[in-house]
Amino acid sequence: MVRKEYVVDEVIRMMSNIQNVRNIAIVAHVDHGKTTMTDSLVARAGLISKELAGEQRVMDFDEQEQARGITIKAANISLGFNYNGHDHLINLIDTPGHVDFGGHVTRAMRAVDGVVLVVDSVEGIMPQTETVLRQALKEKAKPSIFINKIDRLINELQLDDKAMQARLIKIINGLNKIIDQYAPADKKDEWMISVAKGNVAFGSAFHKWAVSIKSMTKFNIKFPDIYNHCKAGEHKELVAKSPLDEVLLEMVIDHLPNPMYAQQYRIPVIWKGEIDSPEGKAMLACDPKGRTIGVCFGVVNDPHAGEVAMVRLFSGTVRKGDMLFLASRLTSEKVQQAAIYMGPDRVMVDNVIAGSIVGLVGLRDVYVGETVSDGQMIPFEEIKHYSEPVVTKSIEAKDSKDLAKLIMALRQIGKEDPTLRVEINHETGEHLISGMGELHLEIIEYKITKERGIPIVTSPPIVVYREMISGKAGPIEGKSPNKHTKLKFIVEPVETKVYDAMVEGKIPDGRPKGKSLVETLVECGMLRDEAKSVIDIHNRNIFINDTRGIQYLNEITELMIQGFEEAMDMGPLAKEKVVGVKVRITDATIHEDPVHRGPAQIIPATKRPIYAAMIYAGVTLQEPKQKVTILCPQDYMGNVITLIQGRRGQLVGMEQEGEQSTIIVKLPVADMFGFSNDLRSATQGRGIPYQEYAGCEPLPRDLLLKVVRQIRERKGDKPDPPTPNDFLDA
Repeated sequence: MVRKEYVVDEVIRMMSNIQNVRNIAIVAHVDHGKTTMTDSLVARAGLISKELAGEQRVMDFDEQEQARGITIKAANISLGFNYNGHDHLINLIDTPGHVDFGGHVTRAMRAVDGVVLVVDSVEGIMPQTETVLRQALKEKAKPSIFINKIDRLINELQLDDKAMQARLIKIINGLNKIIDQYAPADKKDEWMISVAKGNVAFGSAFHKWAVSIKSMTKFNIKFPDIYNHCKAGEHKELVAKSPLDEVLLEMVIDHLPNPMYAQQYRIPVIWKGEIDSPEGKAMLACDPKGRTIGVCFGVVNDPHAGEVAMVRLFSGTVRKGDMLFLASRLTSEKVQQAAIYMGPDRVMVDNVIAGSIVGLVGLRDVYVGETVSDGQMIPFEEIKHYSEPVVTKSIEAKDSKDLAKLIMALRQIGKEDPTLRVEINHETGEHLISGMGELHLEIIEYKITKERGIPIVTSPPIVVYREMISGKAGPIEGKSPNKHTKLKFIVEPVETKVYDAMVEGKIPDGRPKGKSLVETLVECGMLRDEAKSVIDIHNRNIFINDTRGIQYLNEITELMIQGFEEAMDMGPLAKEKVVGVKVRITDATIHEDPVHRGPAQIIPATKRPIYAAMIYAGVTLQEPKQKVTILCPQDYMGNVITLIQGRRGQLVGMEQEGEQSTIIVKLPVADMFGFSNDLRSATQGRGIPYQEYAGCEPLPRDLLLKVVRQIRERKGDKPDPPTPNDFLDA
């Protein structure tokens, strides 16, 4: 066992040679073997014994991860290696594979330049395999592939060496199809994977052997040899010939880029500032002597040090005592400690240079996606999460004296995990937590009760719906409570292409900044005059000023925007969030005396006619759906399909391979509670579901009234939905 201090000294020394640094993430679908594979690299670096590699799962150091046997949060480790006579530093992030923790993968992609995608050779390309690869390509992180559990093809599926090769080719072709679709146009050819290129390896992470084209030539191994050794269970012979750590190390170092090379094409994608500016040039060159610039991709709460910001440095050097500027808060904070992560341990260092990953203590109120620099600059693009919270629970402290502790805990957990949405309902005093799924919320509850020791009471899970309109209505006139100001609004659905661009993050929320937004809106099909008149974008809804020369309108614009945002946060039908609505103010009569046009007058005069117009336009609910891939033996297919039909499921596709069936369905989240248990019963424990977020779709008309009544009753409102007159008579 090597002393950790010695290892850290080695890591700091290796950091200075940026050409030999690699920032990588290990990504995969759940249970495909990421953490097991990572163990071999950690053992190679001397941090655990080689015998324990594959069983220790050193990166799953969290108590819940060990208990459940899955990775829940991304873990960082810096590993030093000597390869071909040269020292190399690999900053590695082991990411979760479960769909409920996909946000950790998205955030890790901002920090890395390349990924090793692990694929189970038996299960092949699963939903989360495709999702994580797509996320990597969107952030311009170069992929390489490790196809795992090859021994299962031989021992379980009884494939011969030819059938085994055909299976591997099928997986490689499937991955290339995704790369062809999502890779940057100028990198497609370079990033395509093939055995001949050497950016694909296959083997068994658990048994610690692997082969690639290079290792097969170097160690004189052929496919029939692999087949024969696996058939005979002679894994140690394969490890002796071609160890996993050697093959992986060669693939990572030879096929994934160093920060100096990667930042040349990554920076223009994630930073929209002037590339020819001093900071732009420093980041393109990954210059340790340039301005200190980095992005926070994770926040970890340490009981002793407080918040630790995980930062990828793109240029400059950060030292203890430096003052760093936080772009969102427009304030500077002092770095109290700089550290590198060695799995569960945070080890202090004097300084960290560009191209590396550092933990910084002292940056108060830092959040994920924050731009950290030595002075003011244009911030990085927002880190865009592709899934949305679909399940909500109400949460309260068992004892009222713990209320302040609970609020503090929720605030800290919300910072660590931006995919968790925390809301305080001031009307009822309850706290609402919304997450990616039941498991996600289960882990959050565990963190509050066991890790922070706060007894809580939670409600059964409820589904987050969204309100939308199906047609156009207006102009509808609204009057202020004192009847002195009159505002007219038209509502209509946002253009489909504009809405899609909002979902993809091309059109950000907030007040329009610069001319680029106008051009993006016009490209997506909005009229130029309308695009120029946008005054606010909120929750994927657009507010447009369609008036000309109306006196005093400028003075009430801020209050109208506030009224518009409040209306979009709680729609008229069931007080759920509104999406995809375009609101235009077309006319106004405004009282000349400022006393008569304060918030109490203008906000209701904005919200009420918008609500009435939405009801006239046909307001309805959208429900979240999940795409579920179910693996089960062929004999149980009938039971599974009956189960799906009973839960309003929609069959998307079916595949059969030998005795194994793959059924792909789309299920409403509202009908998924308890689904895993029912599936186990229907298949005698042999059906395995994998799910991913599949967006929102309109709720069937025959269920609309029933669901609206349930939501309104739960929120303490009259069960019957409102009519336009409820908003226009005031």
